[in-house]
Amino acid sequence: MPGLVCSAQSCVYNNAMYCSRGDIQVGGENAKVCQDTCCESFVERKSENAKSSMGSPSMRSDIKCNAEHCRYNERCVCHADHVDIAGAAACRCEETECTTFDEK
Repeated sequence: MPGLVCSAQSCVYNNAMYCSRGDIQVGGENAKVCQDTCCESFVERKSENAKSSMGSPSMRSDIKCNAEHCRYNERCVCHADHVDIAGAAACRCEETECTTFDEK
């Protein structure tokens, strides 16, 4: 399981830059650069007072990946040691990206 740090602080699953969902889905089937990827699991937090909607945050997460051209993708599972998801001002999943993406 890769280590996961997420800067999409407006996501309902984000808790202190860690994901409390336990698993995420990275999109970007035909991505050639990280800007063509996204965290499809992103859900915008509608209220500033809302806490994470699921469990405790974790430094590790199962990461499913549709980015076929990423060197870390093996049969739609991410095998990077560490993954960073960017999107500090994101309101939609398309405004996030997997900055760990590295084209094969």
